[in-house]
Amino acid sequence: MKVDYIIVGLGLAGLAFTKELEKNNKTFIVFENDSQNSSMVAGGVYNPVILKRFTPVWEAANQLKIALPFYTELEKKFNKKYNHSLDIYRIFKSIEEQNNWFVAADNQQLSNYMIPKIEHTKIEGIVSNFGFGKLINTGWIDTKSLLNDYRNYLFNKKQLLKEDFNYSDLKIDKNSVNYKTIKSSKVVFCEGFGIKKNPFFNYVPMQEAKGELLIIYAPNLNVEALIKAAVFVLPLGNNYYKVGATFNWKDKTLEPTEAGKNELVEKLNTFINTSYKIVEHLAGIRPTVNDRRPLLGKHPTHSNLAVLNGLGTRGVMIAPTAAKQLYNYLENKIEIDKEYSILRF
Repeated sequence: MKVDYIIVGLGLAGLAFTKELEKNNKTFIVFENDSQNSSMVAGGVYNPVILKRFTPVWEAANQLKIALPFYTELEKKFNKKYNHSLDIYRIFKSIEEQNNWFVAADNQQLSNYMIPKIEHTKIEGIVSNFGFGKLINTGWIDTKSLLNDYRNYLFNKKQLLKEDFNYSDLKIDKNSVNYKTIKSSKVVFCEGFGIKKNPFFNYVPMQEAKGELLIIYAPNLNVEALIKAAVFVLPLGNNYYKVGATFNWKDKTLEPTEAGKNELVEKLNTFINTSYKIVEHLAGIRPTVNDRRPLLGKHPTHSNLAVLNGLGTRGVMIAPTAAKQLYNYLENKIEIDKEYSILRF
């Protein structure tokens, strides 16, 4: 088999890059062994405001200009709904936070999202003594449904191999690579946390963070917006909600833990005063970088090996832009923005 690209990994990074290849009529084969699940369990929220400090998310507005049409195209392709628009209600803890909200809402970068007033709407089951700050033009992507559909689509087209990629079987020449019976011009590694086992890119400065989430059933909550306080509460429909997330910098296992569950429950109970039932407990490893920027570029020695990684907690926003930058770099020799490039290290 001869293809233009071999892609290793089909989370959000791999999906975005293969979609870019499809758009440009490039041939490819994808390897996916389901060893990494951060994209599958992610909250999938897109929001250009850091809700702890009310400051702009890096490059968010530019990323959303590319990301939202990207997901619309996929919805049309599969005739499914992945992009769920919803407002975000940030619970205020003090009058000082209320004041900080008004100051931030004057920022030109944030004025399209932050409503410059205090919402005093009473939501049954939610404790909000100081009211809410409301964000608009936000939402979430159903990453699990999207990835399942896209993987099935590629599998049916015989462009997805559900197996491990064995690095030792990769033979690298000057102008091509050979992997078993496959000959390709380039290999792009989109492995998330799995990159730690990749002998070609295991040097990149990843600071992986394990995250745990809960799915709860709360029949008396009736919330239609995302509620953000010590944790977020994301409505999934039919009285089900996703609650997250923890950050654990030491535990690199994919298994949910009792400690993670207890942390989420403790934080949730600080602002929820209605009964609920935990129906699922999820965990994944976020592929984060110490400066919270993605990792794009070529291997320093093997120019036909590339990496697309480090999307962190905002993968739904960053992935389409990152994929476009890497494709233009590999095919059109357009330099990657410095803050995206692995050359910054």
